[in-house]
Amino acid sequence: MAGDSIGRMTDTTAFDWRSFLRGWSGEWADSLTGGEVRDEDDEAARQARWLGFPPAPKERIAAMEERLGRRMPPSYREFLKVSDGWRHAGGFVRLLAGTEDARWHENESELADMAEEHLDEDAGPEERWEADIWRRGLQLDVESDSVHVLMDPEDVDEDGEWAVYTWASWRAAPPERHANFLEFMREMHREFHSLRAHRGGGGPASADDTTRKSDALLEEARREALRGGWERAREALDEAERYGSPRAAGLDDQIRRLLGQTSGVYFEGLVTDPRYAPELLPPVVAEHAAHSYRSDSTLMLYLRDADDEVVALTRTMLDQVRNGTYRYTAGGLFGEAVDRARELARWGDTDGAWRALMDALPLWEPLGPDHLVPLGWVADPLLGPLLTPERGRELLSTPRGGRTGEAPEPAAGLDPGGLAWLAEPDPGGNRTTYRFVLVEGVGPEELPARLADGQDAALSEPLTFWEARSRMLDGRIVFSSLDDRALVAVGRAGNGWSFAFDGDPAPFNRQRLLSPAAAACAGTRAVVVWSGLRSWYGEPFFHLSVAQDGAERYAFTFADGEVRRNGEIPQALDPDRFFHAPGDAAEAERPLLEAVAAEFGVSLPRHAVVNGRLHTFTTRSWTRPPRDGERYAVLQLG
Repeated sequence: MAGDSIGRMTDTTAFDWRSFLRGWSGEWADSLTGGEVRDEDDEAARQARWLGFPPAPKERIAAMEERLGRRMPPSYREFLKVSDGWRHAGGFVRLLAGTEDARWHENESELADMAEEHLDEDAGPEERWEADIWRRGLQLDVESDSVHVLMDPEDVDEDGEWAVYTWASWRAAPPERHANFLEFMREMHREFHSLRAHRGGGGPASADDTTRKSDALLEEARREALRGGWERAREALDEAERYGSPRAAGLDDQIRRLLGQTSGVYFEGLVTDPRYAPELLPPVVAEHAAHSYRSDSTLMLYLRDADDEVVALTRTMLDQVRNGTYRYTAGGLFGEAVDRARELARWGDTDGAWRALMDALPLWEPLGPDHLVPLGWVADPLLGPLLTPERGRELLSTPRGGRTGEAPEPAAGLDPGGLAWLAEPDPGGNRTTYRFVLVEGVGPEELPARLADGQDAALSEPLTFWEARSRMLDGRIVFSSLDDRALVAVGRAGNGWSFAFDGDPAPFNRQRLLSPAAAACAGTRAVVVWSGLRSWYGEPFFHLSVAQDGAERYAFTFADGEVRRNGEIPQALDPDRFFHAPGDAAEAERPLLEAVAAEFGVSLPRHAVVNGRLHTFTTRSWTRPPRDGERYAVLQLG
């Protein structure tokens, strides 16, 4: 039957044209509605349930080939033996040529001239192919809606098949290539089903072999996706979607989103279903919020078929996403893992958060038969930054929803460990100076009490660095050169340490620097690092200070080409090991950071600091009070 054509065949001469064309004709006849206007030929075709014509005898095929001067390709010859021409090939070719009507196009459309207008005089065959096909192609369209169908006698494969090219005036693209006439007819059959499925938002008037086969493909794709075979699932979904399945696009979008694709991902037909909205709305809303600043009309237009419950959920979710307060929740043991992952992520352990999700993923259960993967978490401000294309593939490859299969290799972690990554140039070239405080034996939530006073001694909700900086500067009109309060992000630094990191510090002033190490280390140890060895402004510098139990133990500062030191510095951190010639100062950054990481067993989470969201607060000033006679600047805006 026609539905069997969904599978692929390489032997075009063995294809069962009669069953394929009979099935297609019956589907076409059954899909017609009572109100459709039909001419006499179409009405006769409907009653006969046959879109074709009588078979072409071999003598007529031979006469055609003699007239055209070429033997026809195998799949077209086999077609003619069953039907000498065809009506309604797809949605735009009303009549396809048989033995009498096929003819050389010979630039009848003048499209060769149009293509040649854009060619240079020395254009080669690859550049000229679009122009040349209009001169040499065999035209198969007899009646159409501005569509040309040409077979190219120069584009021939090892089986003697000619490629078929289709071109439409309303499609701003080069001619579309089909490997042979059989593949062209398969595509027209898919086009017929696709157009019928989308006509008026519904499918064909009645189920047929093709739609049943398509539904079977969708079920196969769903099972395969839950087993972790997302690539094979996509092949089945792509085939079903080309036949106009309204479910296929919504299923495929779930896979596409985890592969990092956001354009055109709307989970068609599923996002407005109350069963799936809690999982599928968040990524749609988050993408809209990220790129729409004024109007929500486009989002609501897409959700125009949603009921009041889904519309209300959308508006609430949109406010939460924009305010950074959206929280993804899930049921069961997977939901418990989501909570653990969020707790890890908010203190910087994004690799640990990802592993918590992946370890629990086999326990996840879909919300319904059209739900393939958990997706709402990608809009969560803490969990969303965990996603990369590699991790998306790992999630998709993991068996879940009660299915079994081989677990994939875990995706590589995003944090290299240690501190040396700070010496690597960032993509935007912004991180040339930075500073941080490390405190041992205390949680990151305790750092404000050690490094800040008053209203500053409170953590914000998790924010990106630029969100936190914008909030800090909002409404501020007075700026002082002595008021160097650092906006820091906090988290865990490994082995019992916590960190407070400032990625955009004020200009360094060695004479006025007041290290916060001593104030931070009551009953424990604290380490302060401030690096500007790659600074774009002024001379390179580096400061390290270590304090314990409220007092500085040792420190050194490299600035203006010289080192100043205090206390007994361990050999591993002795600045003489790192600073030699002044011009080589930048080369000291990586080994210095490696030495600090090894000495204290600490690490900063790169992915969370650079791409994630962390709690923030503002420290006390890193600048000492002015001494008698010292001057400082105060700037007031407005």
